[in-house]
Amino acid sequence: MKASLSLLSLGMHIAIVSGEYPPRWGGIGSVVFHLASHLVELGHEISIITRSHKAKVPTQEGVEVIEVPWAKLPMAFTRSYGKQALKAIKKLDSRKKIDVINAHLPLVSWKRKEFKWLEQNIAPVVSCLHGSWIGEKEGVKRAAAAKESATWKNPNDLAILTTAGYYSKYERAGVLESSICVANSQSTLKEFKRWYNPSEDFDCEVVLWGCDHKVFRPPNIDDEAEQLLHEKIRTEYGCDDEAALNYSNETSTPMILAVGRLVARKGYMTLLRAFPKILENNPKAKLVIVGRGHMKKSMQKTAKKLGVSDSVHIQSSLTFDELSQHFRSADLVVYPSYYEGQGLIPLESLASGTPVATVNQEPLTEMVDLSVGGLFERGNPEDLARCVNEMLSSEETQNKALLGRERVLSKYTYEHNASDYETIFKRAITKNNK
Repeated sequence: MKASLSLLSLGMHIAIVSGEYPPRWGGIGSVVFHLASHLVELGHEISIITRSHKAKVPTQEGVEVIEVPWAKLPMAFTRSYGKQALKAIKKLDSRKKIDVINAHLPLVSWKRKEFKWLEQNIAPVVSCLHGSWIGEKEGVKRAAAAKESATWKNPNDLAILTTAGYYSKYERAGVLESSICVANSQSTLKEFKRWYNPSEDFDCEVVLWGCDHKVFRPPNIDDEAEQLLHEKIRTEYGCDDEAALNYSNETSTPMILAVGRLVARKGYMTLLRAFPKILENNPKAKLVIVGRGHMKKSMQKTAKKLGVSDSVHIQSSLTFDELSQHFRSADLVVYPSYYEGQGLIPLESLASGTPVATVNQEPLTEMVDLSVGGLFERGNPEDLARCVNEMLSSEETQNKALLGRERVLSKYTYEHNASDYETIFKRAITKNNK
C-alpha cells in the first residue's frame, strides 16, 4: 500500500515503535518522548507503540500512546514485543492510515519477512540504529575483563553475552529491509557496516540525538526556588562551602556527578578506583552517582574497600527535575562508559553549563573533544584521575563548558532532530512510491 505524495506538503501520521518510553526513561525512551512532541509542533500526528507498564504514561498533545504486552525476559522481550507491535500497527492502520513507521532498534525484533510485509502493506519503515547487540556484547566483555563486575551477577549482561549473536539477526533484518536507516553516530554506522555487510545501496544517514536544552540548562541565579534547591543538594552531599553555594569554580568542596544505569559496561568501578587519587588533590571532593541497577551493593563494598565510602553517594531514584538540578549543581560530570551507541549524558552536562570528562573513544568523541571537555583512556583509573584533577584545577574548564552549551544549541537539540527526521520520513515516502 503506497502513501500519497500529497503528504509531502501535509501532516503525516507517524507510528513510532519504541521499546522504551516514559515511565521508562532510558536513552531511547527520552529521545522518543521529545522527538514526538517536536514532530507534533511541525504539524504531524504521532502514535507510539511501546511496552505496557504499571506506571502512568505522561500525556502529550497530538501523541497517542498504545501499550502492548511483552514477555519480561532478558533479550527475549524484544521478540515478544515485536510480535505485539505488529498486531498493534495493523489495528492502528485500519483505524487511521499510517504514513511512515519509525522503528527503534534493537529493542524491537522483526524478521526480514515482517519488515517486507510492513513496507508492502502498511508504510515505509525508517529504522533508527541505537547501537547494536554485538556492540553491547563487546562492551560487556571489555567491562568484565577490567573487573567491573562479574557477568553472571546480572541476568541482562549474561543474556547479552550469550544471545547477542542470535538476536543480531533481527538488527540485520532492519538494515536489509528498511526503506532508510538512521544511525545515532558515525561509530554505530561503522559497526553495522562491519558486522552486517549491507549492499552498496544501503541507505543510511547519521543523525546524532540532541537533548532538551530547556530542561538541561545553566543555573538561573535569579530564581529563588532554584537557588534553594541548589543549596539543599550541595549541603546534602557536604559540598557546601560558600564558593560552591554561589556556583563558583573556586570551591574546595567539588561535587563530581556520574549518571547512568548501575551496570558493568558503564564503567563505575573504574571511576571508584580513580577516586583515591582524585581525593589526594581534592580532599573534600564528593562523588554523586545517580542510577538504578544491580551493582549498587558491590559499588558500595568497593568504595568501602578503597577507603572512600564517606565521599561517595549513590542515588537510585530522582525525579527528572531533581536530576536536571543535579547537572546544574555539579562542578564536573564524569562518563566512563565502555560502550555506547551515542551516549546522551555528556550532552546533558554541556547543555547544563557543566564541564564533562569522558572516554577518548567513539562515539563520545563525536560530541566531546578537548575544546569543550576532558578525555581519558577507557578503563584506566589513573588516567581518569589525571583528567578530573586537571579539569578541577584549570581556569579554562568553565570556558569549555560555555563552549559546550553553544555546541549543543548549534547542533544537538530536539528541534534539529525533528527537522532532520521530518525530511527523512518524507524521503522514505517518496522512495516507497517509486
